[in-house]
Amino acid sequence: MARAELVKRARLTNKAEVAEETGNSERKRKAILEAAMSVFLKSGYLGASMDEIAAIAQVSKQTVYKQFSSKEALFVGIVTSMTGTAGDTVHNNVPELTEGGDLSEYLQRYALRQLTVVLTPPIMQLRRLVIGEVSRFPELARVLYERGPQRAMAIFATILTDLAARGRLKIDDPKAAASHFNWLVMSEPLNRAMLLGDDAIPKPAALRRHVAESVRVFLAAYGAK
Repeated sequence: MARAELVKRARLTNKAEVAEETGNSERKRKAILEAAMSVFLKSGYLGASMDEIAAIAQVSKQTVYKQFSSKEALFVGIVTSMTGTAGDTVHNNVPELTEGGDLSEYLQRYALRQLTVVLTPPIMQLRRLVIGEVSRFPELARVLYERGPQRAMAIFATILTDLAARGRLKIDDPKAAASHFNWLVMSEPLNRAMLLGDDAIPKPAALRRHVAESVRVFLAAYGAK
């Protein structure tokens, strides 16, 4: 076999091995994050055991530290992953309001989607955990805010800008309007669930009523006359 062909095959083999190793590494990282999420939410930061996380993820403790240099880094990874995933679920592939479409119904669907994603026991437990550790890890609270409410309001502000440009809303400050919408929708059910526990998360019918009233108030302030 020609030398050039041998070199080519060696390179292809090496690329395949690298791809397989990368895939294995990503699978292990995902397994570690999922295991860590369950352990941290169950036991808190101080009570979480890296040995338990490794056992649940079915990897060695050395592998956990290879992926995450410390317990703190793993905690940051959980907060970043969970908030990023929740935000993507809410904001990715948001449909546009069709010409002549029902604006109130459109805003209600958006708000209900946001509430349904945020008001879940894991997200509520994560928020409580981060607040409880804010003196130890102040940066985590910033990450949670930036990837949660701040991101939501920034993305929604662009949607409001488009709706105003189309004459469907009358808005001078899209960022302020997005903040008003966000807290009209989120504040009461979110505070209830945060303070009273997961059992206080409103049922779907109650959420729909709350969303309808929140959108009614928002449109009374910003609806095009």
